[in-house]
Amino acid sequence: MVYRLAILGATGLVGQTMRSILEEKDLPLDLTMFASANSAGKTFSFKGEEHTIQELTEDALREGKFDFVLSALDGNLAAKFCPVAAEAGSVVIDNSSHFRMKEDIPLVVPEINAQDGLEAKGIIANPNCSTIQSVVALKPVEDLFKIKRIVYTTFQAVSGSGVNGIADLERGIEGGAPEFYPHPIAYNCLPHIDDFLEDGYTKEEMKMVNESRKIFHRPDLAVTATAVRVPVKGAHAISINVTCENPVDLDKLRKAYEAMDDVVLQDDVKNLVYPLQIEAEGKDEVFVGRIRKDDSCENTINLWVVADNIRKGAALNAIQILEQLLADR
Repeated sequence: MVYRLAILGATGLVGQTMRSILEEKDLPLDLTMFASANSAGKTFSFKGEEHTIQELTEDALREGKFDFVLSALDGNLAAKFCPVAAEAGSVVIDNSSHFRMKEDIPLVVPEINAQDGLEAKGIIANPNCSTIQSVVALKPVEDLFKIKRIVYTTFQAVSGSGVNGIADLERGIEGGAPEFYPHPIAYNCLPHIDDFLEDGYTKEEMKMVNESRKIFHRPDLAVTATAVRVPVKGAHAISINVTCENPVDLDKLRKAYEAMDDVVLQDDVKNLVYPLQIEAEGKDEVFVGRIRKDDSCENTINLWVVADNIRKGAALNAIQILEQLLADR
């Protein structure tokens, strides 16, 4: 059986990456791509055939009879169009932040809570890019030692801001002034991602806090975060300090990582082997290294986690959810 699939926001970084990943896979799909009126009419090649990008409208979603929808829209547009697709009978996997914390909508990372997505009807939310790679790395920690507290410090690439972030970095390297970020990003780090809240945290930081709790089904889990934009084009790095309820065995943890299909363990510091953003870009896996005990706190370790934020942090995770839905039919 061939399933009808639509991608919304097809011309953005995430939408284009979704199409690229789908082209690499052998899935029984009939693909339609939607974008704004400005992009409608442009053509693209998919598996050797030419397709035309359609204008995204509510009527098009109702009339398309799509089995599945992958949404790469921003929050405001997702809020408008995703419910329309769901009401028309589509299962929608949305990459925006709009639906993530809604109680009746599952927030899914397949390596952790795939069943939440399989039981869903209507809309499934794709988590924040930094959250995805972090919780994948934390899954064996939770399983083996039970997490008590998490401290995230992110080093996030400009591609997380889309084409405007990349342009600001390139412009700054050439000596130009920033046009998108509030301060220069070239040769600089900005401890500021998304809007600031009244308590001094940013929305990005609170996404990581709240999404981690929801994905692990641990609403009272102690989590804090500091999110930093760094002058790197692609792939996020995250330093994770995690305290556990039980004593941590590093050998058991490393063996658990080695057994995971979607994780690459790079933890040989004597030979200068550890995850690098420049090497993770374009890759599907989550890379984990610099594993060590934090002797300042009982049952506490440090991890260094790197992944391509557009692939595993967005497009690939959504497609992995789709693959599991297809396998369950």
